[in-house]
Amino acid sequence: MKKYKRVVIKVGTKVITSKDRVLDKDRIDGLVAQISAIKQKGTDVILVTSGAIGAGMGLLGMKKRPAELSELQAAAAIGQGHLMHLYGECFKKRGSLVGQILLTQEDFNDRQRYLNIKHTINKLLGHGAVPIINENDTVATEEIKCGDNDRISCLVSDLCQTEMLIILTDVEGLLDKEGKVISQVVDISSDILRLAGRSRCDLGTGGMATKIECAGAVAEAGIECVIANGRVKDVLLKIMAGEDVGTTFNSKKAKFIARKRWIAYSSRPKGRIIVDDGAREALNKDKSLLASGILRGEGIFNLGDVVSITDKSGKEIAKGMVNYSSAEVMKIKGLKSTKIKSVLGHKGHDEVVHKDNLVIL
Repeated sequence: MKKYKRVVIKVGTKVITSKDRVLDKDRIDGLVAQISAIKQKGTDVILVTSGAIGAGMGLLGMKKRPAELSELQAAAAIGQGHLMHLYGECFKKRGSLVGQILLTQEDFNDRQRYLNIKHTINKLLGHGAVPIINENDTVATEEIKCGDNDRISCLVSDLCQTEMLIILTDVEGLLDKEGKVISQVVDISSDILRLAGRSRCDLGTGGMATKIECAGAVAEAGIECVIANGRVKDVLLKIMAGEDVGTTFNSKKAKFIARKRWIAYSSRPKGRIIVDDGAREALNKDKSLLASGILRGEGIFNLGDVVSITDKSGKEIAKGMVNYSSAEVMKIKGLKSTKIKSVLGHKGHDEVVHKDNLVIL
C-alpha cells in the first residue's frame, strides 16, 4: 500500500443501495472491511457517506424520490439511524467505534464552527474511532441539492489536511467520448468539464460534474483525488496500493493558506460589494478594499461575514471577510477612510476588507 497519513472516503448512495432501494448490508460490510485494513496500516480514515434518504425511502416503501421537502427530511430522519446502525455494527466487529457528524453549509460558513468540526474529527481519530459524516438532511433546506456530500467531502478533506480524497460512485470514473475511462487528469479544462456533463438519479443527488468540481477544488489545496466505482471488489485497497483504478486527479501546490482557502471555497457569500475600476486594479495589486472604491453593497451581511466582490459588470473578482455591516457599507461607500468615523460615529478599521482576509479569484 501507498503510505498516507490521512484520507477521506466519500461513498455515494447507489454504491450501498440495492435495486430494491434498501441498504446493501454485504456491500457496506465489504467497504468497512477495506477501511479497517487501511486503518491497520496506520492511515486515518474519515468516511463521508450518503444514503440516509435512500435508506429511509426503502424503509418507507417509497418507489421514487419525493419532491416535497418535508418528505425528504422525514426519509432522512428514518434512514440516518438505520445507516449509522449498520456502519456501527460492521466497524464494531472489527474493533473500531464510529462517531456521527451531521453537517450543513452553515457549519462551514461560520469560521468558529468550521474549526470546531476539525477539532472534533481530530479527537475522534485520536481515539481510534472512524468519523462518519453526512449532510444533515433532516434540517437542510436549500442544501438538499446536487452534490451535497461531494462538496462536504471536498471541504472536510481540506479542513482536516488529508492527502487523498476517494469518491466512490456507480461508474468506473470519468469517461472519454468513446466511453473509456480517463485514468489521469492533470488539469480540469473546459473539455474535461464537458465530458462530465450533468446527471442526477432518483436516489443520489450528485452528478459527475459536481465530482469533477470537487476534484478540482481539492487539487488546488494540494490533495490527490480519485473517482472510482465503489462496487468493484477491493476497490479501496487497489487505490491505496497505487493500482490503475478509476480516474486520478493530480494534486497541485496549494495556492492559498488554509484561512484563505476557507474564504475562497468553504464559505458561501452573505452578500455582494460592487467596486469601481480603481478598486479593481488595487485589489489585483494585492491591496485592501477601501470604502472609497465601493459603488454599492447588496444583500445583508455583518462584521466578519464573507462577501463576494464584483466589478461594475457583475463579474466576481474576489471574496473576503468584511469589517463593516451591509448597512454601514452603504453609508460609507465612496468615502475616504478619514471620513468613516464622522459618518458612523466609530471606525474599527481603515479597510472594509483587509488584504489578509481577501482572496483574488
